[in-house]
Amino acid sequence: MEETAGVTGMSGIKKAALLLISLGVETSAEILRLLPDSMIQKVSYEIANIDYVNPNEHEAILEEFIELSQARQYVVDGGVEYAREVLNRALGAQRAKEVIDMLTQIQLRERPFNIARKADPMQLKNLLLNEQPQTVALILCYMQPDKAAAILAQFPIELQTDISERIGTITRTSPLVIEKIEKVIESKFSNYIENETETVGGVHTLVEILNSVGRSTEKNILSALDLSQPALADEVRANLFTFEDIITLQESDVQKVLRLVENDDLMLALKGVSDEIRNIIFQNMSQRAVDTLKEDMQFMGPARLSAVEEAQQKIVAVIRNLDESGEIYLRRGEEDAIVS
Repeated sequence: MEETAGVTGMSGIKKAALLLISLGVETSAEILRLLPDSMIQKVSYEIANIDYVNPNEHEAILEEFIELSQARQYVVDGGVEYAREVLNRALGAQRAKEVIDMLTQIQLRERPFNIARKADPMQLKNLLLNEQPQTVALILCYMQPDKAAAILAQFPIELQTDISERIGTITRTSPLVIEKIEKVIESKFSNYIENETETVGGVHTLVEILNSVGRSTEKNILSALDLSQPALADEVRANLFTFEDIITLQESDVQKVLRLVENDDLMLALKGVSDEIRNIIFQNMSQRAVDTLKEDMQFMGPARLSAVEEAQQKIVAVIRNLDESGEIYLRRGEEDAIVS
């Protein structure tokens, strides 16, 4: 294609920079937040050195991005041959081959353990039971949270704690380490090789996994972390349930929470939240209390973000305490059994 010819020999970093410029500031900012730090630095440097985007390059970059996105979806839906067949019809044999080749190169630089993410959880569990906790932790970091949770729950409690601690404290992993692990289990998982250090694991990953496990599994892991990594346990607890998650509570549970919340904290916590959250709160208060709260909020004026977040965290602490004592129920990834 004539439009694409102008970007054929262009580096991937420059293409990414041109794409972000083409997408606009807000969308680009959201995308940049999802990239590793090293990639953000490279792309940002390239953006800073681009003074002008040629209209043909602009069109070609967007067209290539759309083609690659479609090709990726075709591969997910039906595999490479299916994608090739569809693209042949849509773009012609030559362009289809170019798109497939580009997609292949991109995938070679993506996250490892792709086969593990697609494999059956029970098979993975059986394979990982014989691996070292640090190896299991690294692989779970790269997997879907719900599948990682299902696998983690199958381990003995002492190993659950060990693996969780390692997940929560991983920050960056050397490509050499990933390559070594992949070579050991390449016949079962993946033979991708990372070319750059990538951010994996951490508190956020552990929180996503624990949000999907059963309540008893979460309690056991956090209790053990209280002894071995108390700071990590506190940070995980603070992130397991956010103030915005109050919309997931049953009405009766919201009412129990509100009875224990200070009015000043509630006023601050509702600053800047969505109408959905405010409505949930108001629906579970008396009309008189709602009117008083709204009036107080009108006269309160602006508030510091740190103060709002502190108030919200106090309410979250009330929710967590009520959940710990069994007075309210937080929905978990694995539903608790009902005992009569």
